[in-house]
Amino acid sequence: MAGAFHYARRVQFAETDLAGIAHFSAFFRYMEEAEHALWRAAGLSIGKAEETGGWPRVSAAFDFKSPLRFEDEFDVAIQLGAVTQRSLQYTCTITRGDTLVATGTMTSVCTRREEGQMRAVDLPAEVIARLRKVLEEA
Repeated sequence: MAGAFHYARRVQFAETDLAGIAHFSAFFRYMEEAEHALWRAAGLSIGKAEETGGWPRVSAAFDFKSPLRFEDEFDVAIQLGAVTQRSLQYTCTITRGDTLVATGTMTSVCTRREEGQMRAVDLPAEVIARLRKVLEEA
């Protein structure tokens, strides 16, 4: 997938249900792990809210196509989708070899704490530029 950041992963036992299939909730963690790896590749940390803002999720969804099982190796490809003045959307494709496993999206809003309240603020231009640079080089 051109313009996508790739993150390799293996299904852990604790992520599976009684049938040995990765629980649906694990997919959201996989997407978030790929997001954090993308930020690290850009020389950023999503955990440094004082520098990059806070990034609460306002939407997340997955469509499941094929199961992942314990010890399956898979790839999480993450891209920037819609970028607005105050939010960014990631698109995510999870594959196991040539098999499409799931597709998903996640939208985050940039926030700052002001007078004890979390408020949406404009995206830092440098953050978006650095993320896009990594994706262009992927």
